[in-house]
Amino acid sequence: MSLSKHHQSQPAMPEPVLEPARFQRRLLDWFDRHGRHDLPWQAPRTPYRVWVSEIMLQQTQVTTVIGYFERFMQRFPTLGDLAAAKQDEVLHLWTGLGYYARARNLHKAAQVVVDEHGGELPTASVDELTALPGIGRSTAGAIIAQSTGERAVMLDGNVKRTLTRLHAVEGWPGRPQVERGLWALADHYTPESRLADYTQAMMDLGATLCKRGTPDCAICPFADVCVAHARSEERRYPESKPKKAVPTRQTLMLMLHDGQGRVWLEQRPPAGLWGGLWCLPQFDTHDQLHDWLATHAKAPEREPARPTFTHAFSHFRLEITPQPVHCDELYAVREGGQWYDVNNPPALGLAAPVKRLLSEFAVELAPFCLDNAPGHA
Repeated sequence: MSLSKHHQSQPAMPEPVLEPARFQRRLLDWFDRHGRHDLPWQAPRTPYRVWVSEIMLQQTQVTTVIGYFERFMQRFPTLGDLAAAKQDEVLHLWTGLGYYARARNLHKAAQVVVDEHGGELPTASVDELTALPGIGRSTAGAIIAQSTGERAVMLDGNVKRTLTRLHAVEGWPGRPQVERGLWALADHYTPESRLADYTQAMMDLGATLCKRGTPDCAICPFADVCVAHARSEERRYPESKPKKAVPTRQTLMLMLHDGQGRVWLEQRPPAGLWGGLWCLPQFDTHDQLHDWLATHAKAPEREPARPTFTHAFSHFRLEITPQPVHCDELYAVREGGQWYDVNNPPALGLAAPVKRLLSEFAVELAPFCLDNAPGHA
């Protein structure tokens, strides 16, 4: 395997707590007894399946990912199936997982792999994988180690947390200098064999024992050498990201519905907030909403606004006020909009708060639909 550009320099490394062989033996002995061996992407452990699972597992817990992964694999069993799909269908299967740029990049990368790599994920080196959209250094290492058994280093959030506590590494792990030291430690401990098991074991250790908040030190295989544990400072590490004030924004979401149980949706631009997803039309002010209705809706009937609720993003909070309006006919609307039938919903990728509002609307419509069904007065 070619040498990655990421490994051409040797940053300062914190003092290891164990020799690599002893570290690996302890970890793998623990993994053999207590690790996770029945995850759906482990059998078969192909590059494609591992890649999809690693992208889904970014920012998302295993228990949540399993169902999404199984549905995704049922619809897109091969990389070629994913590449040939429409983005709407990919986003539809991703709805609820959040961080939708992951799905857009996964889809785009699959198309690049088909066009440039003959449909086979390029697992010969970390550099080849990181050239694809949405694949970073750690994800590339995890894909190679787990699907090929070749030596590759990974450093996801679980591993960062474990190594930081074991060595009482000072500073926020997102700082370049701190992160370089953690990469050096990860490389120091990574073995030449059992790469798939070792990589899974490191992730499992952080996810099940060396957890955020209070870790389970009493049953940790490294409790006797963990510097943070010796100091009773487990919760001090890793240091938190320096906090910045999180701004709050407001938006009005137009719930424009007709008498057939349909709601008007528009597709967001490819990039940016909820990129490529289908959303209710959004407005900053009531005047803007009023002007849109005056331009596009025939005889709109405005209803009382619904309670405002908050949707949190990583960098800001969005206060959403849904504004229902009844209207049976639209005109002069741009392409990229469509009526969404809540009783027979199409397979579209929906922003999470929009999915919530549409689900609530469908429940509200149910008695009306039953009353108007054949055989009812």
